[in-house]
Amino acid sequence: MNYKGLLAAVAVAASTLPVQGEELSLAYFMGPRHPMNAAVFTPFAERLAELSGGELTVEMFPGGALNSVPPQQYSILLDGVADIVFALPGYTGDVFPMTNVVTLPDVCDSALDCTEALLRARDLIESEYQAHLLAVWANSPPILITRDTPVRTMEDIEGLLVRVTAIQDAPFAEAVGASAVAQPVSVINQNLTNGVIDGIAIGASAIGSFNLHEPGNYLTTYFPGSGSAFVLLMNQDVYDSLSDEERAWVDEAANDELSLSGGRAFDAAAARGIEIAREAGVEIIDLTDEERARWQDAYATALEEARAEVVGDTTVGAVMDRMMGQ
Repeated sequence: MNYKGLLAAVAVAASTLPVQGEELSLAYFMGPRHPMNAAVFTPFAERLAELSGGELTVEMFPGGALNSVPPQQYSILLDGVADIVFALPGYTGDVFPMTNVVTLPDVCDSALDCTEALLRARDLIESEYQAHLLAVWANSPPILITRDTPVRTMEDIEGLLVRVTAIQDAPFAEAVGASAVAQPVSVINQNLTNGVIDGIAIGASAIGSFNLHEPGNYLTTYFPGSGSAFVLLMNQDVYDSLSDEERAWVDEAANDELSLSGGRAFDAAAARGIEIAREAGVEIIDLTDEERARWQDAYATALEEARAEVVGDTTVGAVMDRMMGQ
């Protein structure tokens, strides 16, 4: 047997084999049919695979496969359970105060508008994370869903226990007369069904995603607040371990268009959510201009107090102005 010839043949064959790619894990807690999978997660994965020629790919772990507790998404990223996570900074608003400025009333009036606001302050937002920020976007400003009480005026909301996304939203709900409690989205359908809460303040896109038209009988199309922020984050050590070329692929796959796609998808999902509620017989309530002005007057002091708060080496007001392009 010609061992030298055999070894040479093996060496040639090995040199022609495709390079073994690296697979990155991406964890999110919604089901795979959630609009953000089609708008953000899958486009990122497909674009990364295309740019890298298959050397960098993404494996999805939907439905809480790696973590079923939404507020812990950032923690599992830091712990290395997942390479990439979808997270809601509002669940830990004290940790990400600059990101969550976008939730304040009057910052923006649609999901796309709120996403553009976040991108204007991207450098400030990035500094809050011990991770590489791939995308940041927002949903549409909140609507109010109630089971037993139609809300047409501030008098109607007096004393109602309303779920808000994050604790920083509470002062504005309380300013118009509600009691507020922050709860993760995974429990709100059941809590409204069982009467644990009287209402849910949330972007209308959640109606279809979490079947909120089932326990809800009334939908008021205005509630104090702007968009809730969402982020796609990559473990910093994983990002740093990549070659310069690989990091360039990741950054190109995660350009601003990825974030804007998330905002556009949330606007479309919000419009669809309102229609789902209407078709299910939920009463849709639009506040009069005069009534909406009353609500805005009621929370004006709370908003000024929020603007004066210090975050990092700046103020909430300065971040808010940056987001609003002022």
